[in-house]
Amino acid sequence: QVQLVESGGGLVQPGGSLRLSCTASRVIFTICTMGWYRQAPGKQRELVATIASGGTQNYADSVKGRFTISRENAKNTVYLEMRSLKPEDTAVYYCRCTYPSGVTFWGQGTQVTVSS
Repeated sequence: QVQLVESGGGLVQPGGSLRLSCTASRVIFTICTMGWYRQAPGKQRELVATIASGGTQNYADSVKGRFTISRENAKNTVYLEMRSLKPEDTAVYYCRCTYPSGVTFWGQGTQVTVSS
């Protein structure tokens, strides 16, 4: 069955950095638009960043200039490099694969906590 497995979350101080990874199996990774989403307690899940199969990137205004999404098709992996982290970045981060047909697959999430 399809699996998307996130890793790299943890506790970091404000101003710090983290790199999240998401490795997919049993998907046609090269046609996925890959995305990172996050959900903070009591809030709706929101878009963080996406990267299309051709490499086009899209970012939420709140993370522009601080986060970078990238993909490595040979490893079926998408990354989210996060810098200058703020307490408001605290959330569970999820990755998602979306096929051109609209079919989507989600990972189970990884917790990121930004706190001193």
